[in-house]
Amino acid sequence: MRNHTFSSEQIQVSPAEAGDEDGRVPTLPSGRKQRARRARRAESHVQRADRKAWQLCRQVAVTLDEVLAECGDGVLRGLHVVSVTPFPDASRLRVTLTSIDDRPGGVIGAGSVLNHLEHATGHLRCEIASAVTRKRAPVLVYQLVEPKAVEMETASNTGSC
Repeated sequence: MRNHTFSSEQIQVSPAEAGDEDGRVPTLPSGRKQRARRARRAESHVQRADRKAWQLCRQVAVTLDEVLAECGDGVLRGLHVVSVTPFPDASRLRVTLTSIDDRPGGVIGAGSVLNHLEHATGHLRCEIASAVTRKRAPVLVYQLVEPKAVEMETASNTGSC
């Protein structure tokens, strides 16, 4: 016996022959439905990427805080991570640091603290790479703030004076 296969010309139905029971699902004209679906996917992707970036920032903040606390350098041991933010995206992160006591910003100087941080950047990125699962460890950009500025910002966020 011969297998019967149909050509595409035989399968196609002209619009005049198409009826309510031909098994086709009615679609919106000019692909409006597909464009709406693509737009929802794009929004979802942006939200997911944004959430992942902030998740990475939180993981980096926790890791850096632990590494700095265990660091052999006294200047770096006196620092605390205030925040980590994407700068401008997750491949580059801005790390805002403050001193635990008034020592690093006052006596040593901000330039010296930044030099110590730049010297230890390789070690810090290595620790971040081992703690966070990513293809590449993010580039770190450091920013120092005074402890009093952090206390004032925290007080204004909590609503106390």
